[in-house]
Amino acid sequence: MRLIPAIDLRGGRCVRLLQGDFAAETRYEAEPLELLARYRGYGADWLHVVDLDGAREGSGGNRSVIATLAAEAGVQLQVGGGLRDFAAVRDVLGLGAARAVVGSAALTEPDEVRRWLRHFGSGRIALAFDVRLDDAGTPCVATHGWVRQSAVPLWRAVAEFIEAGLTHVLCTDVSRDGALGGPNVNLYAEAVRRHPQVAWQASGGIRHALDLHALAACGAAAAISGKALLEQRIPIEELRPFLPNA
Repeated sequence: MRLIPAIDLRGGRCVRLLQGDFAAETRYEAEPLELLARYRGYGADWLHVVDLDGAREGSGGNRSVIATLAAEAGVQLQVGGGLRDFAAVRDVLGLGAARAVVGSAALTEPDEVRRWLRHFGSGRIALAFDVRLDDAGTPCVATHGWVRQSAVPLWRAVAEFIEAGLTHVLCTDVSRDGALGGPNVNLYAEAVRRHPQVAWQASGGIRHALDLHALAACGAAAAISGKALLEQRIPIEELRPFLPNA
C-alpha cells in the first residue's frame, strides 16, 4: 500500500478542514512547495492536492500553486476540487497533474464522466466518493464539497463506471476526516470485497502507523493522510514501509 500525503489549498495557503466544514479551518504556516519538498524527502512519490476554493465555488484560484507543484520533479500530483466539466479536467491535467480527481460530477453527470474516463484514460482520472453512513450503516455519497447529501449508496455509484474502465477510487468517510479518530477500516474492506478490480484510496482519520497497517491488510491500494502528516504525528521511520522512495 502507498501512502499519499495530502495538501488542501485555500487562497494559495495550506489548510485543513474538520469534516469538510469551512468554518472549522486550521491554517498552517508551511508553504505548499515546502510541504512537497518535505514529503518528497520522506520518500513519497505521489501528492494529493485539493483545491478547496474550486470545491466550494468552482473557481480555479489555486491554479498557479498547482502548476508550481506539478513542475517539481520526483513527485506526481493527483488534483481535485471543483472539476465538474470536461474543460476543468483538461485544464488541471494541462497544468501538469498526472491524475485528475473528479467528485460531484460522477454522481450528477455520470454519462459525461464515463466519456472523460474513455477520453483521458482510466489512469488519469480518479473518482472521489465522499460518504456518510446512513441509519442502516450504508455508505451514501455526499457532493459539492460535502454540502449536499444524497441517498445513493457508494456501491451503486461505483458500479456505474466499471464498464468504462474505472481504475482509481478515492473514498472518504466524512465523519472521520480531519478528526484523527482512526479510519473506517470496515468500509474499505467491504469496498475491496465488492470491487476488487478497483485500486481503492482510503481517506479520513489516519492518526498513527497502526492505521496504515490496518488499511494495507484490508486491501487498500493507497492511504491519503493530511493532518497527521502536516502535524508530524507519525515518526518517519514508521512511515517508510508505505513510501516507495524511502
